[in-house]
Amino acid sequence: MKIITDTKTLAQTCREISKFDYVTVDTEFLRETTFWPKLCLLQLGWPQDAVIVDVLAKDIDLAPFFELMGDESVVKVFHAARQDIEIIYKLGHLLPTPVFDSQVAAMVCGFGDSISYDQLVYKITGEQVDKSSRFTDWSKRPLSEKQLDYALGDVTHLRNVYLSIKANLEEQNRAHWVAEEMQILTSVETYDMPPENAWKRLKMRARKPRELAIMQHIARWRETTARANDVPRGRVIKDDVIYEIMSNPPRNESALGAMRGIKRGFDRNRYGAGLLEAVANALAVPNDQLPTLPKPRQAPEGTGAAAEMLKVLLKLTVEEEGVAAKVIANVADLERIAADDNADVSALRGWRRELFGERALKLKNGEIALGFSGRKITVIELGENAKRMAAE
Repeated sequence: MKIITDTKTLAQTCREISKFDYVTVDTEFLRETTFWPKLCLLQLGWPQDAVIVDVLAKDIDLAPFFELMGDESVVKVFHAARQDIEIIYKLGHLLPTPVFDSQVAAMVCGFGDSISYDQLVYKITGEQVDKSSRFTDWSKRPLSEKQLDYALGDVTHLRNVYLSIKANLEEQNRAHWVAEEMQILTSVETYDMPPENAWKRLKMRARKPRELAIMQHIARWRETTARANDVPRGRVIKDDVIYEIMSNPPRNESALGAMRGIKRGFDRNRYGAGLLEAVANALAVPNDQLPTLPKPRQAPEGTGAAAEMLKVLLKLTVEEEGVAAKVIANVADLERIAADDNADVSALRGWRRELFGERALKLKNGEIALGFSGRKITVIELGENAKRMAAE
């Protein structure tokens, strides 16, 4: 097993990999106690070999790896790529391109919603992945042979998975479907949300403009504080406490310390003063400058029934086309389509519209119907008289 611990060897390996058209990539990291993931191990696989890079070795610089990630002639293959790419973006200040996420591609090929790596490997190769080292503390050294074998398997099996799914996509002429999805994974906004937008991560429980202002100010303060101190957001203050403060904002240490969700001593520690300042700033916003509460959607009459029909159509489409339902639309998307022909949802854009969206609109508007024949649901094209009757 080849373990790279110095920059020179890593550079040589990356130059070798760059001769091929793809590289499989995986990372092992820790994140339980930090805001940013702590990279501990890096695995690379290509048609002729695979290696482990010990990123914690004292004599290694990952610059050659980041250069490889920016090489547009080499496809970077991941499984469930988001956290791996986040690490590369944070440490290397770039987004790998082009990217292929086997989990997303598998959903397009009909392997189900968010299939796990070991399940996908078994379905495609028939091989069992040993999961016993999944919860290893990857920061500890030395790592055992068993742990290293597990880590390397994440990129060696992925080679066969990639080649199989890639062939499947090309055979079904669906490669461009996956390409559309990869645009999200290679967007800076996916990994670097501005702190002023951090409130959008929270559930909308504000009932008054002032409450929304408090939520926005606290969420921005928490995001900035968590990043600066490299701690999880929940270690600074939990979501439930933000909701409590929205309805009963504390104006001093005493009031803050008396709140139910506040840990003992929080009001006097390094975070307490910052939280009180955020609350004070929100309370100081003039009434005419308060944020506007999002208006609840008023669904037209019959929307609920239409959404139920769309669910049946989605299930039929999934069965016919061999595509996971999750990658086409979710319940909220269907409800929005039921309420608005021009809903801003992915199911009404690109390949999804061709596959499902057009039929969804036709069903909703009485141009087609659903029938049941031979124990199967079918789509029925309606004649002009039937369309008029449906419209009435």
